[in-house]
Amino acid sequence: MYKPPPSLLSRSLPVYHLTASNTSLGKTIFSTLLCRQLLSRKQTPYYLKPVSTGPLNEADDGHIGKFAKGTKIECLFRYGEAVSPHIAARGVKPPNDHEIVTAISEQVQKWTKSKEKGREGLIIVEGAGGVHSPTPSGTSQVDALRPLRMPVFLVGDPKLGGISATISAWESLHLRGYDIESVLIFQEERYGNYAYLSKYFQERGITTTVIPPPPKQLPDIKDDEESMASYYSSVTQSGEIEALLQASHRRNISRIEDLEQMATRAHKTIWYPFTQMKHLSPETILPIDSAYGDYFQTLASPNSSESTLQQQTQDNLLTPTLDGSGSWWTQGLGHGNPQLALAAAYASGRYGHCIFASTIHSPALKLANHLLTNLKNPRLSRVFYSDNGSTGMEVAVKMALTAAGKYYQWGNDRAERQEVGIIGLKGSYHGDTIGAMDLSEGSVYNEKVHWYKGRGLWFDVPKVWMKNGKWVVHDITGENIEESFDKLEDVFGSQRDTSKLREKYEKHIEEELKRAHEKGMKFGALVIEPIILGAGGMLFCDPLFQRTLTNFIRNAPDNFFGKKNPTPPETPLSSSTNWTGLPIIHDEVLTGLYRLGHFSPSTLLHTHPDISVHAKLLTGGLLPLCTTLASENIYEAFLGDEKSEALLHGHSYTGHAVGCEVARVGLETMQSLDTDKDGHWEAFRRDWAFDTTSQSKTITGTATETEVKKNIEKDDKTQVWSVWSKNFVTSLSHLESVDGVIALGSVLAITFKDEQGGGYTSKVTEVVRDRLLGGQVEGESNEWNIHARILGNVIYIMGSQVMTTEQVKSIEQRLGGILGV
Repeated sequence: MYKPPPSLLSRSLPVYHLTASNTSLGKTIFSTLLCRQLLSRKQTPYYLKPVSTGPLNEADDGHIGKFAKGTKIECLFRYGEAVSPHIAARGVKPPNDHEIVTAISEQVQKWTKSKEKGREGLIIVEGAGGVHSPTPSGTSQVDALRPLRMPVFLVGDPKLGGISATISAWESLHLRGYDIESVLIFQEERYGNYAYLSKYFQERGITTTVIPPPPKQLPDIKDDEESMASYYSSVTQSGEIEALLQASHRRNISRIEDLEQMATRAHKTIWYPFTQMKHLSPETILPIDSAYGDYFQTLASPNSSESTLQQQTQDNLLTPTLDGSGSWWTQGLGHGNPQLALAAAYASGRYGHCIFASTIHSPALKLANHLLTNLKNPRLSRVFYSDNGSTGMEVAVKMALTAAGKYYQWGNDRAERQEVGIIGLKGSYHGDTIGAMDLSEGSVYNEKVHWYKGRGLWFDVPKVWMKNGKWVVHDITGENIEESFDKLEDVFGSQRDTSKLREKYEKHIEEELKRAHEKGMKFGALVIEPIILGAGGMLFCDPLFQRTLTNFIRNAPDNFFGKKNPTPPETPLSSSTNWTGLPIIHDEVLTGLYRLGHFSPSTLLHTHPDISVHAKLLTGGLLPLCTTLASENIYEAFLGDEKSEALLHGHSYTGHAVGCEVARVGLETMQSLDTDKDGHWEAFRRDWAFDTTSQSKTITGTATETEVKKNIEKDDKTQVWSVWSKNFVTSLSHLESVDGVIALGSVLAITFKDEQGGGYTSKVTEVVRDRLLGGQVEGESNEWNIHARILGNVIYIMGSQVMTTEQVKSIEQRLGGILGV
C-alpha cells in the first residue's frame, strides 16, 4: 500500500543531502571529511549512497569505509557500469522515484531507531553525479528527492566554468524549495572560483566552506592511500569542517524551534479566514514546514495522539499530511510543481508586473486564446482578467446587469437599477466581497455583514447523491425521491429532457418567476454554480434542473423580464450567440478546469453560458488569478462615446504576467493528462466506464476490454468519472450513518446523518475529521494522516489532478478504516 514519505527533520540525528554542481568534483571527499570529523567528536556518522554506478572496487561507499572507519554505511541500489544511473539501469527494471525515496526514508528511520540513546550523529545522503543527474528511472535527482527536502551541502565547481555551474546548481535547488546549508569548494588558486562564490553566496545568506584541494593521485595504491589519509588528517585539524558542523547544528536546532513556536506566534498575530478565533488555540493550529505533491509536511500539535508524539520523539519530527481540501480547491498539479515554479520564474524574470490598461503581453494573450479554444463555447469571445473568484463574479454581474439594463430600458433611473436582482440557487456561494455576497440568499456566510442585501430570487435545489448503491434525485424539499439511477452518467443524460420530471421542474420554475413578477421583482441575470454548489454543503444539484432553468430563462416569452429596447440600426438583429431572456452566468470557480473531470462542467450540463468565471485550478494551485469570459453581445453593451459607459473595473495586478504564464503551462499540462490514453486518468475512467450493476459481465464479474472501450468511446467528451473508485463510493453509500455520497472528478463528499438537521453549524463530522488528522486507524500505522475540511454534516476530500491510483487506494483504505467500510 502506498505510503507518502516524510520530509526528514530530526533533532538528534539530522540528515543532509550532499550533492554537487557536476560530477567528479569531490563529493565523496567532503563526505569523508564530515564523517571523520564526527568520529573525532566521538559521534556516529552515517553514510547513505542511494544509487551507485561503477565497479565495486571504485565505489564511493568503499572509500568511506577505508578512510572513515566506524561510519555506518549503506548503499541502496548498485549498478556495475560507470555511467549515468538511467543508462546503467538499462536492461533491468529500475526502481521508480517513489521506491528510491521510500528506501532512503526507511533506512534513515532504521538508523534513527537503532541509534544509541544519548549519542549524537549525522546522516549524509550522497547523490550520484550532479544536481540534475538522472535517477535510474530518468527523473532529475533534484525533483526525485524533493519529497524528502533534506537540507543540502552543495559541492561547488573550482574548475573553469565552475562559477556558472555552481550558481546554476544553486538556482535549481532554490527554485524547488531546498534549503542550502553550505557551499563546499576546493581552494583552487588558478581560477579563484572559491573567492568569487564565497562573496556571491554570502550576499545571499549562505556560508561557503573552503578547503585545500586533495593531493594528486599516486600510481602506487599504498602511497596514494597514505597521501589521502594525511590530507584528511590535515583538513580535519584545520577547523573548517568542525565550524561547518557546528553551524549546521545551530541551524537545525533553530529550524526546529521556529517550527515548534510557529503556532503560538501565529495565534498572537494572524486573523484566520472562516474561523471563530475565540475557539482557536495554538494546539489547533497546524504548522506546515513544506508541501510537495498532494501532501503537507506538518509538525504534530501537542493535542495529537500520544503514539504520534512518541513516534516523533523517536524518529522524524515531520508527518506527511494529505492536503484533503486540495488547499481549498486550488490544487491541480501538486504542491512544489517544478514546471509551474519554472514558469513563474520565467515570467517574473521577463516581465515582473506590467500595467494592463491598453497594453498586452504574450502570457495574457496566450492564456486567453487557450481558454476560448478549450471551453468550446461558441458564445464566448472576450476575456477579462481579475485576481480571485469573488471579484471575477462581481465583474460578471456588472457585465450581465449592464447588458440586461440596456436591453430592457432600465435607463438612468438609479433607484430602479438598484432594485434589479439575479436568479440563483439556494445554498449558492459566490465570494465574500460585498457585491458577490448579494448574489446569494441570507446564510451563515453573509447575514451578519452590515451592508449585505440579498438581491434576487433563489430556487431550492433538488439534490443528487448515491445511497445504497443507487444515484437518487430528491425533490426540492429533500424529503422524497423523484428518480433513481444505476449509473451516474444517466443522471446527466439528455434523454431526461423528455421526462415528466422536466415538465415538473419547468412548471415550478414558471410559477415561481410569475410570483416574483407579480411582486414587481426585476432580474438581470441567472447565476449558477454548475453541478456542485461547493461552500453551500457540496450540494450536487440535479443537472436536469439547472438545464431546465437555463432553457426556460432563454426561451421565456417576450417581455417576461421587461420591455425590450428597440434595436438600434447599427446593431445586428439576431445571432445564435446573443443572449436571450437574461444573460446566463456560470460560476465555475470551484468546479471548472478539470476539477470534475472536464475542462468545463458546462459540458456535462449540455449548456453554454453567456458569461463564465474561472479561478482556483486556473493556475494549478500556485497563484491567485481569475478570468471572466463573456460573449461579444455582452461586450458590446459597454461600447459608447463616454468613458463612463466602459467596464470600469480593474486591479493593480490585472493580467499579471506571472499568473498568466503559470496558468497557461498548468492548463496545457492538465490537457495532456486528459488526452493521455496510458495515464492515470484513463485508469479512473475505465473504472467508471462499465456498469457493474448490469448483466453484461464475465463470469468473474469484471468488464471485458471490449465493453469498457465501448463505454469510454461512446461519448468521451461527456463521460462522467471520478478518481475515487466506484466500489469504494458504493460501499460508503451503504453505511447507516451516511445520508449520501457524491464523487465527481477529484471530489469526494460524504453527507452524514444529523438528528439536528445538519447544515453548516452541524458538528457530527468533527470526530471523523479529528481521527483523520490524528492518524487514528485501528490496524494501521500512523506514519501519515489526512487534513480534511468539513461543511457542517458534510466532510469532503479531494486531491490534485495528478493523484495516482495507488495514492487513492491508500486514502480510501484510511478513510474506510475510520468509517467501518
